Amino acid sequence: MSLPSIFFHVSFIEPQAHYAEITMRIKGLQKPFIDVKMPVWAPGSYLIREYAKNIERFQVYTSSEELIPHEKISKNTWRIYSDNSDIRIRYSVYGFENSVRTNFIDDSHAFLSPVGTFMYVDDCLDYPVQVQIEMPDFWSKISTGLEKSIGLVNTYKAPNFDILFDSPIEIGNQDTWSFDIEGTLHECAMVGGGTYDKHRLTQDIRTIVAEENRIWGSNPNAYYLFITHNYQNSSGGLEHLNSTVLATSRFSYTQETTYKSYLSLIAHEYFHLWNVKRLRPKALGPFDYEAENYTTGLWIMEGFTSYYDNLIIRRCSFYDEKEYLQMLAVDFNTVYNRPGYEIQSAALASHDTWIKQYRPDENSHNTSISYYNKGAMLAAALDLKILAETGGQQRLDDVLKRAYQKFYLIENRGFEEHELMELIHQTTNVDVSEIFQAAHSLEELEYNLYFNKVGYEIVDLNTGLQPLSMGIKTINNDTRIIVKNVDRDSGAWKGGINVDDEIIAANGYRVDPTGRTIDYILTNSKEGDRVSLIVARDGLIKNLNIQLQYSNKKSLIVQRKENATAEERRLGNIWIALDQK
Repeated sequence: MSLPSIFFHVSFIEPQAHYAEITMRIKGLQKPFIDVKMPVWAPGSYLIREYAKNIERFQVYTSSEELIPHEKISKNTWRIYSDNSDIRIRYSVYGFENSVRTNFIDDSHAFLSPVGTFMYVDDCLDYPVQVQIEMPDFWSKISTGLEKSIGLVNTYKAPNFDILFDSPIEIGNQDTWSFDIEGTLHECAMVGGGTYDKHRLTQDIRTIVAEENRIWGSNPNAYYLFITHNYQNSSGGLEHLNSTVLATSRFSYTQETTYKSYLSLIAHEYFHLWNVKRLRPKALGPFDYEAENYTTGLWIMEGFTSYYDNLIIRRCSFYDEKEYLQMLAVDFNTVYNRPGYEIQSAALASHDTWIKQYRPDENSHNTSISYYNKGAMLAAALDLKILAETGGQQRLDDVLKRAYQKFYLIENRGFEEHELMELIHQTTNVDVSEIFQAAHSLEELEYNLYFNKVGYEIVDLNTGLQPLSMGIKTINNDTRIIVKNVDRDSGAWKGGINVDDEIIAANGYRVDPTGRTIDYILTNSKEGDRVSLIVARDGLIKNLNIQLQYSNKKSLIVQRKENATAEERRLGNIWIALDQK
């Protein structure tokens, strides 16, 4: 018996007003009623986004255009009362949010995030689906990872809704070009102009893909699409099964620092082709599109990927050793200069991503960390420990390749964290339990135990300097000094400074917009001295008395260890890609 068919028609009657018109045809499904639903989140971006808020003018018709009764029974569910085997649902989608995970439609192009565009029939996610796109006359191209339907114009198909929801669609006049890399056809779709050099970018992508193919052993895709949205100033990315959506500045390509950051973003999102899209925790697929999908393992999926993105750029020789070590040090500084690292573990940050990672507030740095940065630190420890204890014969690369083969290619299932830890031991004969335990603990690893074994060390340049601090971060807002962050347990924290306070005067001096007044006071004071502040809070003047403390901010660098042994230097050369094994 053939499955019922589901067909979408997408058109753009008013793109300048940011609307897409959707017709959903459900044929061959005969029930007393049908519930159709809109996803509430996008896989890879762990936040309930309530895509149903952008749905308007929902109506249901028979094939003869007779209205069918329906009612909305939850925030994202419409119940249709009909046993008709051929119904048409029509609705409009509003899209005007520039991001890699939400719809954006205007008269220049349309970017469709499928989870925010297409509804699904309850309990029918495994049904095949087709999408036909009717473009305005002034658009000419469609870029998507969906497979084309033979014999139908601008029509694409997916074997199920999981594939549809994982295949973003770019429609407009994007600049596109294709190239083959080791048997996989790759396409670039550039939106919004930009100063990119197609030849250079193509060659650099080739280099990145070849290195990632080497790590994982094989590429699962025959086709892969890079959609890049070029803005005046933006950054970000979101992975998909055979595509990615990237955001960058249209001027980033002509500046070496920002261009290398874009290449690192490519390396990051492409790495996800394996790590998270296929090798994944059990909780991350099949997905529940209506609720949070909890896992403590994002420190592995995003953290490992964050470790590898810059390492791959180093291996490809885009970063020299100094540049790479500076990028690695960013992860350590980011974590250790947030008081939240003493509050939240990497595993808890993963679990709480739904309520913290994408909803930062003025106190977030005091209560949380990013599993991207902390996961990268833990991945570095794993890589270095495996390298050192196997004499450079194995490293984290080998573990990931083995895990991909076992859990995805052979068993086709998600893994539990303890299974990955056990697989590392089986593959390398190295016990890494202390690193996995550290991911679930507030106890910090002594990272130099790992770096020293390969001839490197982490050094805090602030050691012994002991500068004074009030424990605040401020911005200059139209010549007004406004408090934006207050560090936990700092003098400002204990003395009652609030975020959004305007600092007017300190110790009887009017505070100047450049911050020189406060700098002078800090430079000419000692620990325990008090600073008298006049602040404006919600239009009221307040006098505060703040006790100065030594700053605990770190300035960490990763550098070669001067007294490293020949064996440590050899291992370090393997790690830093000076001597590939």
